[in-house]
Amino acid sequence: MELQLQIKMNPNLYLRDPDSTELGRNIVKYGIKLIHDIGFEDFTFKKLAVEVGSTEATIYRYFENKHRLLTYLTTWFWTWLEYQLIFHTNNIRHPEEKIDIVIRLLTFEVQDKFIVEHIDKSLLHGIVICEGDKAYLTKKVTEHNKSMLFKPYKDLCHRIAEIFLELNPEFAFPHSLASTLIETAHRQMYFKENLPRLTDFGKSKEVRPLVEFLQHLVFKSLDS
Repeated sequence: MELQLQIKMNPNLYLRDPDSTELGRNIVKYGIKLIHDIGFEDFTFKKLAVEVGSTEATIYRYFENKHRLLTYLTTWFWTWLEYQLIFHTNNIRHPEEKIDIVIRLLTFEVQDKFIVEHIDKSLLHGIVICEGDKAYLTKKVTEHNKSMLFKPYKDLCHRIAEIFLELNPEFAFPHSLASTLIETAHRQMYFKENLPRLTDFGKSKEVRPLVEFLQHLVFKSLDS
């Protein structure tokens, strides 16, 4: 069973809510495709306007700049991922099983239960892996943080940290481990595809060895 999902985004991320119009949804849809295909550095609103069949000026009515669009996309992804985590762990009692679900979600090994027609989550996952850090590794991070642009990422980390504490209530670093798990999963997936000598998974087309490494990382940490 697939469920319809509408995510309400922080108004500070946009000038006009892209989810409120067909054009706005197309800006998001083709923005994902274009950033995925050519990379954030080469991505421009001028190129996006061609894909959407509109004007560059029109896109600027929705987003202040391309960095704000990237932040919108990564924030949407973290919010969607938290929905997935809540859904898949709702009736799970054992924290070990919940942790396994967390890891499989981060490596895209869990079936998506939510329908969002204009967003290709697989392409968006690729953007988060390759470009996601650029949303907050900026000189304006403090300003953007005050606007709560990164709250969904923090909320996801906090929810994962709470699962870690279910397994080991005395563990001193649950949030650090949660953010480390997310970043490690994505960094290793990037290295696996692009810089394989930086991983032990470069020769494998399967994700399972990476999943096993992440399980080892988490459970060994929580057992200490």
